[in-house]
Amino acid sequence: MNLEKVVFGFFVLLAATLNFGFFIGDITEARVHNIYELYAAVVVSLIATVLKFGDRTQIGAVYLATSLVADIQLLAAVGVYIWATMVADGGLTASHTASVVSLSGGALFANVVSVVLLVVETVSYRRH
Repeated sequence: MNLEKVVFGFFVLLAATLNFGFFIGDITEARVHNIYELYAAVVVSLIATVLKFGDRTQIGAVYLATSLVADIQLLAAVGVYIWATMVADGGLTASHTASVVSLSGGALFANVVSVVLLVVETVSYRRH
């Protein structure tokens, strides 16, 4: 068993599950989307991105691309949330919540692609 692959797989899956946990629920209802779960998804996604920098293969480049997409989407979601709660008149509205959740949905899609790549790579791995 390769500990590096275990840690890598752990963070890829954790990023996807945290993102899924935040995303699920009524898109306009802020109370069903825990903001701390979004923050955790951002942190874990950034850690997963750092772990992907060492891979010099073609699939490693695709892993990195999916991770960067997820990071940008999640950081944009946090930015919208912060803007809505700190700057905008009226606070966090249903429209702001929908934007935050939609952006996290884009990140979720990128995370799913990353998980699918991880599974495909694992299944196609042959011991020598």
